[in-house]
Amino acid sequence: MKNLKTVFLSLLVTFLAASCSDDDAVIPPPNPDPSEASLLLESIREDGGIPYDADNPALTFTDAQNVFLPSVLGIDFRVDRSVVPAGPTARFPMFRGWETTPNGPRELYYVITEASDREMARDLGVIFAPRMAAAVGSGGEQNATFTDDGRLVFEGSVDFSPKRSLVAGGQDGLLFGFPPAEVNPGAIADAAWSSYVVLPSGIVINAQPVANSTGIHDRIPNPAGNEQEQEDDLNNPNFAPDQASVVLQLLDGWHDGRPYYFHIVTDTSDPAPATIELGVFAPRLAQLPTFGLFPGGSMLPFSPTANGVLPEANNPNGFQGLNTASLSNRQQNDPTNTFPIDPSDERYAPMWDAHITEFTIPAEDRPILQSFEQINDLLADGTLIPFRGNINPSPLDNSLSNLLTATGAIINCPVITQPDASVIGTQIGSPRNN
Repeated sequence: MKNLKTVFLSLLVTFLAASCSDDDAVIPPPNPDPSEASLLLESIREDGGIPYDADNPALTFTDAQNVFLPSVLGIDFRVDRSVVPAGPTARFPMFRGWETTPNGPRELYYVITEASDREMARDLGVIFAPRMAAAVGSGGEQNATFTDDGRLVFEGSVDFSPKRSLVAGGQDGLLFGFPPAEVNPGAIADAAWSSYVVLPSGIVINAQPVANSTGIHDRIPNPAGNEQEQEDDLNNPNFAPDQASVVLQLLDGWHDGRPYYFHIVTDTSDPAPATIELGVFAPRLAQLPTFGLFPGGSMLPFSPTANGVLPEANNPNGFQGLNTASLSNRQQNDPTNTFPIDPSDERYAPMWDAHITEFTIPAEDRPILQSFEQINDLLADGTLIPFRGNINPSPLDNSLSNLLTATGAIINCPVITQPDASVIGTQIGSPRNN
């Protein structure tokens, strides 16, 4: 027995010495359970992109640039559409996965802008939005699984082939142009699709579809202009699968008395905002909890106005309103909606519940709505009223405005940046695909 023990110990020492040798090192096996973030980042590398590295990011942003999404690859802050037809844009890492269709799986390209888990958000370089977790079990989310090669498989799917069209509404008292007389969204999701995606771990990400074999998202600008007949062109260089990146048009807005609240619109629960703001009509989003409430639920209130300042008013602060967007050609004019908080506040969520206002005063007297405080003051003195199309008859429990009702329309519009005025006209990073 003693001899056997001695032999065993000798073999063990020899094995350990060999394992520690620089000449014949033992390579540990791959991690059998890699993190979901590492699977997603590795897919970017496999598709020809450079995955985000939280410890050594490719881009660093100044306080004046005030970028909330550290993984963004570049931003074009030029806002003059006579020079840059699409106006401001941002370039995002783009992931490739699979969507589920009646005819079997189909490749889907998507971007990720938020995660409900802090570590996941840090690893992916996206916004930490813990309130998204309230969507789990609501029926407004969808589940996703990973393939053996680390690609997400979604339960739903999106059709990008429809051609967007909008007929502006006529005159109705002080309303003109909005609500539209007819809307036809440029992309339609099936009943299973939601951009609030629950991963196998239970973490919720905001995964927004931008392209598949049926076409591309209408917010991917055409380099030659915004010709509607080209909006589903898979050859658009702003959609670059070989670089794992996509360029998306930014919309402007107001927050806390400041402009340049740049965000993207990807999908909405209602066909009207989907058409007006060039998003995907995704009816499942209407099941998210709970419109009209804050801080409960998984979304935030924001406030478009139905009849704001038209461009011809030459207001020094610009123009505003769902009417201006409805009356413009292919939504050249942003609605420039008013928002209450930004992603630096952990109450933030990327799904916004539209609380539409309506002016009671003549067009020439209307101000630009720049903050929720201003909106509440104008509601209190009767200059504004809740829009007549809002579905709930009275305000619900909402700590940001107890004077305003909700429409029930949910819009997925992640906030990317709110720069100082000094940044406007500049570019950072690589805002275009190579």
